[in-house]
Amino acid sequence: MLATVDAALAELDQEEKLLQEAKPVVEDGPEGETSLQLMQNVYRDRKLPLAVRVRCAVEAAPYENPRVSAVAVTHMNSQSFAEALDRAISRSSGPVLLNSPPELPAEELKGHASVCACNV
Repeated sequence: MLATVDAALAELDQEEKLLQEAKPVVEDGPEGETSLQLMQNVYRDRKLPLAVRVRCAVEAAPYENPRVSAVAVTHMNSQSFAEALDRAISRSSGPVLLNSPPELPAEELKGHASVCACNV
C-alpha cells in the first residue's frame, strides 16, 4: 500500500510541475497612467502589428480631437429668462393646440366632390 501512495504522490508532483510550466508568462504591457495614454503608447509602438495600432488609434481619436457640433447661443439677462420661463409654464398648463385643417361646410365639400368627379 505504501508503494501505491508514494507512486500517487510522485504522479501528483509531476502534474503540479507540468501545470506550473504551462502557466503563461505575464508580460508587462505598454505603460500608461490612463487608458487613453495606454492606447497612445500602443499605436505609437512600431514593433506591434499594424492592425493593433490602427485599432488603438481609432479608439483613441474621439478623446484626442474635439467633435464639431452645433451649439445654441442666446443672450438673455435674468429678467428675460424669467419671462420666457413664465411663458413656457403658462403654455404647458393649457390644452395642447394641434394644427388641424379648417372645417369646411358640407355643401362646399359636396360641391368639390362633384367637380372632382367631372375632372376624372
